Amino acid sequence: MARKPASLSRTLTVSLAALLFGFWTIAVLLGISIMRDEFDEVFDSGLQETTERLVPLVVDDLFRREAREEPYRVVDPRPDIHDQYLTYQVRDASGRVLLHSNNVSAEPYGAPLVPGFFRDGDRRIFTVATVSDSLFVQVADSLDHRREATLESALALLLPIMILLPLGMLAIWWIVSRATAPVARLGDAISERSGANMAPIEMADLPAELAAIPGSINTLLERLAATLQAERDLSANSAHELRTPLAGALAQTELLVAELDDSAARARAVQVQSALRRLSAMAEKLLQLARADAGIGTATEPSDLFALFDFVLEDFVRSHPTVEIEVTRDRPQEAVLLPIDPDAFGIAFKNLLENAVKYGAEARPIKVSALAERRISVVNVVEGRLDEDVEQYRQRYRRGRTNQPGSGLGLAIVHRLMAQMNGRLKLRSHVANDGAAVFEAVLDFA
Repeated sequence: MARKPASLSRTLTVSLAALLFGFWTIAVLLGISIMRDEFDEVFDSGLQETTERLVPLVVDDLFRREAREEPYRVVDPRPDIHDQYLTYQVRDASGRVLLHSNNVSAEPYGAPLVPGFFRDGDRRIFTVATVSDSLFVQVADSLDHRREATLESALALLLPIMILLPLGMLAIWWIVSRATAPVARLGDAISERSGANMAPIEMADLPAELAAIPGSINTLLERLAATLQAERDLSANSAHELRTPLAGALAQTELLVAELDDSAARARAVQVQSALRRLSAMAEKLLQLARADAGIGTATEPSDLFALFDFVLEDFVRSHPTVEIEVTRDRPQEAVLLPIDPDAFGIAFKNLLENAVKYGAEARPIKVSALAERRISVVNVVEGRLDEDVEQYRQRYRRGRTNQPGSGLGLAIVHRLMAQMNGRLKLRSHVANDGAAVFEAVLDFA
């Protein structure tokens, strides 16, 4: 199955939205990285300042207490407040905890007794030495608090894009759709042009990038129309010019054959007569092929399919009174109007009938059917056998296993004309109950 081409506006909308989201994400990641460094500086500065302000208070509190082996724990003045991110300990030079805050255990911090910052697992610790380096005050800040602040800041940057991205996509789609609307209208106008419609493209509101295209296409359509018309005129004139002298020569030859009743030259005259008949048939097929190549199958006005069927069939029956034809009509009540050229249909249908008469078995009728499904079928029994691949008969100059004279162009002409009339030529073969080979050609307009 052929893949449907992507829409220009859809491609631009998705690409621009993805680009916008990618740039925004990169900006957020860079912002988070910068904010994290800045947050660390701010928190470290606050931790250091808090520690330095806390030192005289806790040292004074410690000296007011009596010395004992167990460390003192400072009572929590606000038990209702649970979000206490800072904890502290007062340790002596040996590392023993002398005093600690209520929200930390008596277990010593893992930080060494060295003034400055130290990271211990999920805590950031700042140490201050006091009383001649005999006491050390250590204040710890939870890193979870810092990560929470960074995460909330990142969400504050990401949430707007989650809301703005759909709105941005709608805005981009609206802008791109308006910008590409002339391209779509120009494409529709071009797609409507065919062998049946060569009207010039009139679009005055195109942007500068597209303004030159209709003029070039109109020039091409004018030249194409002139070329097709010249081919059609040549085919029509050639048909008239060739038929007349060939018909005259054939008539004179027939008279000559009649006059040379007992003459030795009569055999040569009969050969000339046969050659002229083959030449006339070949010229007729070549002219039909030229008309098919010129594109006569397309039409601007619709025609009734079954009315054309009756007209061509009646004309063929009058010109072939000895041919037995069985006709089956299964047509709808209303007329079936199709954009087909009457001459093109007549050539196609008549070629199928002539093919059935020429290659059909004697004393076997030709079966012609007009079905309501817009199908016209011609079935005949053939002498001998058919090739396994009957599709090859639609190729030019390809004939089956027969000694009958012919050009091998009939089905090729039908195939070409059916393609122009938006139909298909279907070829089938099967073996009848009596063992005879049956050939079927269908003009399918469904």
